[in-house]
Amino acid sequence: MEYTPISPFMRPISHAHLRVVERPEASVPGKPVNKWELLRELSKAQAAFGVSERDLTVLQGLLSFFPDDALGGNAEMVVFPSNKAICERLNGMACSTMRRHIARLVDAGLLMRRDSPNGKRYVRKHGEKRVAFGFDLSPLYCRSEEVARAAEAVREAEDRVRRLREVVSLMRRDLAALAEFGEEIQPGLGLWDQLRDKAVLTARALRRKLMLEELSAYRADLGALLDHARNIIDGPETEELNTNDAGFERHHHNSNEESIDLEPALEKGGAAAGAPDVETDAPVADVEEADTRRVPKIPLHLVIAGCPSLKTFYQGDIRHWHQLFDAACHVRPAMGISASAWEEAQRFMGPEQASIVVVAMLERFADIRSPGGYLRALTSKAAAGEFSCGPMVMALMSRRTAA
Repeated sequence: MEYTPISPFMRPISHAHLRVVERPEASVPGKPVNKWELLRELSKAQAAFGVSERDLTVLQGLLSFFPDDALGGNAEMVVFPSNKAICERLNGMACSTMRRHIARLVDAGLLMRRDSPNGKRYVRKHGEKRVAFGFDLSPLYCRSEEVARAAEAVREAEDRVRRLREVVSLMRRDLAALAEFGEEIQPGLGLWDQLRDKAVLTARALRRKLMLEELSAYRADLGALLDHARNIIDGPETEELNTNDAGFERHHHNSNEESIDLEPALEKGGAAAGAPDVETDAPVADVEEADTRRVPKIPLHLVIAGCPSLKTFYQGDIRHWHQLFDAACHVRPAMGISASAWEEAQRFMGPEQASIVVVAMLERFADIRSPGGYLRALTSKAAAGEFSCGPMVMALMSRRTAA
């Protein structure tokens, strides 16, 4: 029969507590920890510790009775409020409810009862020594590093979901665009209706909060359809047409001496292009709000042709805009561009145009002293409606041709 230790007045001690008490040297952080920051981290990682928001509300109330902002150091971490005082601090929570939530915190190994001989909570001084009976917060302090790691893991998981959701959204837009393009070059093919239907259904699904597994399934399905559609579109006749178009673009922009350098083209922004370089997606039923962002008109194959350095740092295939976005996400940290600058660029440029900017900057990386600051400057131009990515790409194409 398994032995369950008990505290005075026959209250059982959880095994989570026992692990903290038996090996304090393995978990004590060794430095003071701000109690409110620790509570926020625990709130982020609450599922890993099996506690609810109401449990954390009670813990917040108990922490408010601790006089210092920091747990740890030489201070004793025992609070001894009465049940009445705790319930008043919790805006009149019922005493039975409060006790139930405290029991959950104890079972989770985040709190420990230190009962007095008569079961009351109080502090008593014996000479210079001070003995307190009540709720011991030291288990929470001892697990602060564990809480921080769990919270960071949750943030990483949320970031993976956010990024995959963005990729699925871009793939959905790729699918809708390929359906329209395919209808023009090969009308009457039933595949285009299938692509449009899948795009609409995916847009509806993205209105909900999808888990990582669901998003992965959508990505696989959309990827298969995109590859199938692109293989049909990229037949011999289409490939020849794309090659001729690319040659025409190169010939046309070779005559523009002002587009040779990347920097002047960037400074001119949209005005350098003569006509707008971007367009807004046509409205489609049941699409996301993100679909109102501007999408580049410039063909993707010209972007890839103008930025060959990307293949050195990213080995994946880039046949669709969502794959260029994934490549930009991959090289962005190595270029010294912060996550906040990247997110701001996506917000004002759209993910496709922001991806073009990053891979174009990679091509001229040696000439840019501060990539992060440079991207923020371009983002400011985009926010003011004064930026277009077309001149960047065509300047790179002209530079390669002239070399």
